[in-house]
Amino acid sequence: MTPKEVIKLAEKNNAVMFDVKFLDLPGIWQHCSFPVSELSEDIFQDGLGFDGSSIRGWKAINNSDMLIIPDPTTAIMDPFTKYPTLSLVANIADPITMEKYSRDPRNVAMKAEAYLKSTGIADTCYFGPEAEFFVFDDIRYQSDESGAFYQVDSVEAQWNTGREEDPNLGYKPRYKEGYFPVPPTDTLMDIRSEMAMVMQESGIDVEAHHHEVATAGQGEIDMRFSPLLKMADNLMLFKYIIRNVAKKHNKTATFMPKPVWNDNGSGMHVHQSLWKAGKPLFAGDKYGGLSEMGLHYIGGILKHARALAALVAPTTNSYKRLVPGFEAPVNLAYSSRNRSAAIRIPMYSTSPKAKRIELRFPDPSCNPYLAFAAMMMAGLDGVQNKIDPGQPLDKDIYGLTPEELSEIPALPGSLDESLDALEADQDFLLKGDVFTQDVIDVWLSYKRENEVAELRLRPHPYEFTMYYDI
Repeated sequence: MTPKEVIKLAEKNNAVMFDVKFLDLPGIWQHCSFPVSELSEDIFQDGLGFDGSSIRGWKAINNSDMLIIPDPTTAIMDPFTKYPTLSLVANIADPITMEKYSRDPRNVAMKAEAYLKSTGIADTCYFGPEAEFFVFDDIRYQSDESGAFYQVDSVEAQWNTGREEDPNLGYKPRYKEGYFPVPPTDTLMDIRSEMAMVMQESGIDVEAHHHEVATAGQGEIDMRFSPLLKMADNLMLFKYIIRNVAKKHNKTATFMPKPVWNDNGSGMHVHQSLWKAGKPLFAGDKYGGLSEMGLHYIGGILKHARALAALVAPTTNSYKRLVPGFEAPVNLAYSSRNRSAAIRIPMYSTSPKAKRIELRFPDPSCNPYLAFAAMMMAGLDGVQNKIDPGQPLDKDIYGLTPEELSEIPALPGSLDESLDALEADQDFLLKGDVFTQDVIDVWLSYKRENEVAELRLRPHPYEFTMYYDI
């Protein structure tokens, strides 16, 4: 869509406002709205001024003037506003030099796509994330000097089988048995259908939706694969739609990886493949129907997996999900069909176009622009250096002996460890100036100071159970 076509879209839908969205460094959409009278072709080149000092991970207050430059190809009508509002995703630029801002996550994704083409290896990297989420009926939490607690609740939660509900109708998914039940056990079918329909109306291709494994409202909606930047845009819109449809029904949605103890967490398995001139490059006659390039791509991801974790599983809560012996794969191996491996080669279809790899340890708390770019850069490093992924693991990892398991490398056990791994292994991200040293350094310092250190300072409620009488 061109700027002229964007203006026509606004006119056709009687828009009275236009809204511009962009990302902070951790990965949450920010926005600013303007009267539609301010919408002109010029803003798509000259941008709109704003203060970048209040955005997490961005400019200092003495160097804060920045520009929002809307991308006309992202234009849609916002499906939730009371007054007709045109929505645009934007890039961020310096007002003096007009150069794209290095800490803008969308800029990192754009540079990643440009770098891929410059290598001559491929011209497109397709991504297909499967972002899981919970829809709760109530969430309360507090943390201050007097104490801390959280409380989640859902009408379909197994812990509510004995609650007075005037009447309690049962049909609550048992722990770890929430995968694919029909209504009335699946209470959220219509809400997920509404989410999927709004997504389709907003330009996202939806393939399926279903209840997920956990009790208490876990779900999944699958999007059709798209190129890196487009899919990162789609994932942000996907989260926006899920949260707002849930709110419309007086419910609340979260993409937190582990909001419920002792049941499955929310992961984001990420399917990915390289293509060139419209042809898939991962199909071949090697293991799992992969090409040599596909295996080398796996080799790159496995080599850099511990560093990747800091970007694709980037919260302290991520490591409540990534625990040995539970559902999330922490052991760094690959396999066809075996879902206990960190990388799976899906075998649903024999079509070369369907040949891809599936990385299983990311989660939806990530910033998708940074996460997708980092995964591709790791895979490309494997292709460029012909990194051998080693032998596949077709056994059930959870059934291995301790001796066998000790030979398989594992993911970090905490965000702190993954940040240390990223600090030690980052050269693959710096190729082509995709990630700058500044972006990596700011990411490390932000996560350490604002998340790792803050959590470390606070007593945990369960510590009172363990230690109060010590």
